[in-house]
Amino acid sequence: MTNSTIRLLNFEYSDILLPIIIIAGMIYSIVARKLTVPASFTGGLMACLIFMASGFVGVMMMTAFFIIGSVTTSWKRDQKRSFSDLDENKNGRTAAQVFANAGVSTIAGVIVVVYPQSAAIMLPAMAAAFASATADTLSSELGVIYGRRFYNVITLKSDQCGRDGVISLEGTLIGVMGSLVIALIYAIGFGFDINFLWIALAGTAGNLSDSILGALLERKGLIGNNVVNFCSTLAAAIIALMLLAIS
Repeated sequence: MTNSTIRLLNFEYSDILLPIIIIAGMIYSIVARKLTVPASFTGGLMACLIFMASGFVGVMMMTAFFIIGSVTTSWKRDQKRSFSDLDENKNGRTAAQVFANAGVSTIAGVIVVVYPQSAAIMLPAMAAAFASATADTLSSELGVIYGRRFYNVITLKSDQCGRDGVISLEGTLIGVMGSLVIALIYAIGFGFDINFLWIALAGTAGNLSDSILGALLERKGLIGNNVVNFCSTLAAAIIALMLLAIS
């Protein structure tokens, strides 16, 4: 996809395509019970803000995260029953959960809208936050299925599968693939350069920070999962900004 094609999509067809994409996504998420009604509207508003900052590329990153999360959450649910409470989100994820995962990316988008000159650094930060959220979803949802040995991320000693702060080699590698997917979407839209590597690295680091926060704080009941998710995506965005600063 050339830059001229992207501009054509972003500006000439946005009045038609954007509402269709957002409304279709909202309807599906409600009907399929992926999101509650308030969460669906929250996601729709976030998608609009992200579009204002990054065009359809940002919406594509958000959509990829949503689709990957929906598919992996439903994948082999029966095998996950002993590791998590599947009834917790039986009516869909809440608005707080949506903000916890996509809030940092949306904030980065708002900064770009208010300060367009910041786009060169804030758009990769937006992508890194999405990369972290995608990596976390993949590693946590599929790691418990395909992981063979599980370790506490802090002590590196064997630990119980499914507990906060527990990782596996397989789950970690699957998470890296999630970061690469978001980095690839960014690169297709904005061009292949060093940002592709920085986004993938920052997303992976953000996923690791999620596990560290889980082991140190969430396991002890000091913070909840939403706070962990928000902080880990924020960490990914900050790491991306640091990598950009030295490159």
